Amino acid sequence: MGISRFFCLLLIVSLLGCQNLSQVFLDSIWIHNVIIVDPLEGLKINQTVVISAGKISMVKNAEDLTIPTKAKKIDGKGKFLIPGLWDAHVHFAYIEELAPYMFNMFLANGVTSVRDTGGKTAFVKRWKDKSQANRETSPRVMMAGPLLDGMPNVYDGSDAGHPPLSVGLSDEAAVEKMVADLIASDVDLLKAYEMLTPEQFRKVTELGKANGLKVTGHVPLSMDVIGASNAGMNSMEHLRNLELSCASNSDELLAKRKQLLFDGKKDPGGILRSRIHNAQRENAVENYDEQVADKVLATLSKNQTWQIPTITLNTNFATKAFDAPEWRAGFKYLPDSIAKVWKESADQFVQAPVPPFRLKFKDWQMNMIKKIHEHKIDIMAGTDCPIFFLTPGPSRHSELENLNAAGLSPLEVLKTATINPARYFNMEEELGSISENKIADLVLLSANPLDDIRNTRKIEGVIKNGKYYNQTDLEALRKTISN
Repeated sequence: MGISRFFCLLLIVSLLGCQNLSQVFLDSIWIHNVIIVDPLEGLKINQTVVISAGKISMVKNAEDLTIPTKAKKIDGKGKFLIPGLWDAHVHFAYIEELAPYMFNMFLANGVTSVRDTGGKTAFVKRWKDKSQANRETSPRVMMAGPLLDGMPNVYDGSDAGHPPLSVGLSDEAAVEKMVADLIASDVDLLKAYEMLTPEQFRKVTELGKANGLKVTGHVPLSMDVIGASNAGMNSMEHLRNLELSCASNSDELLAKRKQLLFDGKKDPGGILRSRIHNAQRENAVENYDEQVADKVLATLSKNQTWQIPTITLNTNFATKAFDAPEWRAGFKYLPDSIAKVWKESADQFVQAPVPPFRLKFKDWQMNMIKKIHEHKIDIMAGTDCPIFFLTPGPSRHSELENLNAAGLSPLEVLKTATINPARYFNMEEELGSISENKIADLVLLSANPLDDIRNTRKIEGVIKNGKYYNQTDLEALRKTISN
């Protein structure tokens, strides 16, 4: 054994604090001669990655290591290793009966971490607690708790399309009490919603900053994007209401929105919000102004107000992507009752004509993502699953493909689902890239995602907290409910 190889073995023992070298070999996984896809630096060829005790204990050039005979070896030749993927916008509570299936669907599709952006605290915390107790068999769950909304609130449980994901808050004191309750429940971020008053919204961001919690959400209809960003909004979901602030008549639109909010304060929140969107969205896009948009995006860039576009959700009806066989293939892993409803509903949407504005708005949003990227505003990839036929897991790959179509390179797309979410939660020392001492959440691919981002679907194996799932294991996950 060469001197350099001998010292490499000693380093493994030192990292693990283990006296028995043979036990180190038996308990470790050696992915040999693999190509690492680093989300910042690109390809690193001929690498051996050693995984021990749930972490990456070593990353070395393959020729510098001799794998012990009894070691657990994965042949990485011709394969590509990426960090575990995030879905940065999910809702366990949107379809409660689907939630028990979601962990397995995520892991089977290489999603090792998720960010739940709205649901009843007790229900979502059940899944966060389960994740923390079962790190090798569950995706990591970061949670916001319920949407913090004003009065009337939108997701009030009034119909199937508006399950009770939010709380309606009457004033700033109610905001303060609710945030205190959420902090006591160990939330990881706060989510502000569209019916908040400017005063309530500023109270949310003030409390978030004071308690070290990011504030994400929708720009309140009573505000514009610049005002929300300047007030401390850390990230925006869906590009929601961005178009209203990028129009030449944005000031006029804001004044009208405030009047509509006042006039409709006794109406159900979902109805009032839709009324305002229907009255203003097309007007705003028709009056889109490049200079106004550049001013808005410059503010978002200066304030580091991140974007989670959920572009697949936003454009799904216009493109009718849910009619593709590849998309519907994921339905078979859902509970029969849900799969039946989704198929029937999808068939109805396929038959429905697409209004011309839907197509124009799709193009506006795809162009806006490119402009956001050009303004160096950080992007995270989220789906909003399981809303609108977005199957947990497969929809993650659709979102990556759409971000690529919007103008991001495959490497830039990969950042949005790996290192960027880790940075968002100040976890970049633990996750997001493949380097020593980081948590072993990884995905092994059979083809290069930098050649074609669709190759993130070609999964050979998934490693969650050091546990390896081969293709047989992954198929079993797709077929088995997680209780």
